[in-house]
Amino acid sequence: MKTMRFTALLTLLLAGCTVGPDYRRPLVAAPDTFRGAPAATPPTDASFGEQKWWDVFQDSQLQTLIRTALQNSYDVRIAATRILEAQAQLGIKKADEYPTAGVSVSGTDNRNARSKFFSAYDTSNTQLGVGFQWNLDFWGKYRRATEAARDQLLAADWAQKEVTDSLVAGVASAYFTMRGLRAALPSLGRRMSAVRPFGEGFYFPYTRFPRRFERRFPGVSTI
Repeated sequence: MKTMRFTALLTLLLAGCTVGPDYRRPLVAAPDTFRGAPAATPPTDASFGEQKWWDVFQDSQLQTLIRTALQNSYDVRIAATRILEAQAQLGIKKADEYPTAGVSVSGTDNRNARSKFFSAYDTSNTQLGVGFQWNLDFWGKYRRATEAARDQLLAADWAQKEVTDSLVAGVASAYFTMRGLRAALPSLGRRMSAVRPFGEGFYFPYTRFPRRFERRFPGVSTI
C-alpha cells in the first residue's frame, strides 16, 4: 500500500514539473449573427475573406497585374523563405526527442627511427567508437520546444498570407483608382475646353477673379 502511494506521489510530482502548462483555447462568447444582420439569415461556411483573389477580381488585366506583382515582390519571397526556415527549425527541435547514435573511426601509422638499442619499426593504431544517447524527456523540455517551433511555423505561414493579401489589395486599389481617374478624363476635357484665353491669363466663365487664380496657380497657364 505504501509503495502504491509513493508511486502515485512520484507520478504527480513528475507531471507537475513539466515545463509549462498545456495550451487550452480560451472560450469566446461570439454572437450568432453579425451586427445589423437579420436574425433569420442562414449561416454560411465560406466568408468573403476566405475567397481566392482570382475569384473576387474577374478582370483579366487586373489578374495579370496581381500575378506579376506576386512574382516580383521581395516581401513575398522573404515571407516564403521564413516558412522554409520555420519548417527546418521544427525538424531540428523534433529530432531532439529521439535517441541519437554515432560511430567514429580513427587510425594512425607511425614509423619510429632506429635507436641505439632498437632498429627502425612501424606501429599502427586503429580505434573504433560507438555511441548511443537518449535524453528521456521527463520534464517536457523537448516537447515544449517542438510545440513552440510548430507555433512559429504557423505564425510564419499566416504572415506570408498577410503579405500576399496586402499586396493584392494594394494592386487592386491602385488599379481601380487608375480606372476611376481615366474615366474622369472626358469630363475633365470638357471642363478644360470651357477655358478660353483672355488677355495675359485665362478666363473662367464662372470665375470672377481670373488673375488672382492665375497668381495662386501659376502653372495653369502652361496646360
